[in-house]
Amino acid sequence: MKILAVGRNYVEHIAELNNEKPDQPVIFSKPETAILKNNEPFYYPAFSQDIHHEVEIVLKISKIGKNIEEKFAHKYYDEIGLGIDFTARDIQSKLKAKGLPWDLAKGFNDSAPISEFISKEGIEMNNLNFSLDINGERKQTGNTSMMLYTFDYLISFISQYFTLKTGDLIFTGTPAGVSAVKIGDRLVGKIEDKVMLDFEIK
Repeated sequence: MKILAVGRNYVEHIAELNNEKPDQPVIFSKPETAILKNNEPFYYPAFSQDIHHEVEIVLKISKIGKNIEEKFAHKYYDEIGLGIDFTARDIQSKLKAKGLPWDLAKGFNDSAPISEFISKEGIEMNNLNFSLDINGERKQTGNTSMMLYTFDYLISFISQYFTLKTGDLIFTGTPAGVSAVKIGDRLVGKIEDKVMLDFEIK
């Protein structure tokens, strides 16, 4: 199982980090050891002083595929979930300044909390609301209509480079509002009005 993630897929988030708008999807990966399940607490790592939350819709791949045509991409996932792409922003900034890969800033242990997965049946995938609250305060609000690249386009694009296998996860990008978390924070993530994530920073 692998985790593939999409950077810079929401225009307002690109702007808040002063990044350039990409001419194709920005793809990075996280190792399986990044996954944090069942609303287990996230333990703040000692190597960073600036961990940021990035809430994202996550697709779970349901069958093997490569070089998938966009018009068939919807057949390759049946379920969606909510995830947090925790990012060590201080480390990422240093790596980016040197033109180095982001792996240490993105792929550390437990940096990918994921919710349960729910069927996409009956869900309008290109007009889907999701959000993140911290300590009862709304921090991020997104709608999938705001994505630069749709779910189906992402699956098609990624499958040109990586064979997708059953169980693979695709983090599809975060909207504006990313900010630092601290020990003691409680994060609650929702898809529409359904609570999908509810865990603490320790």
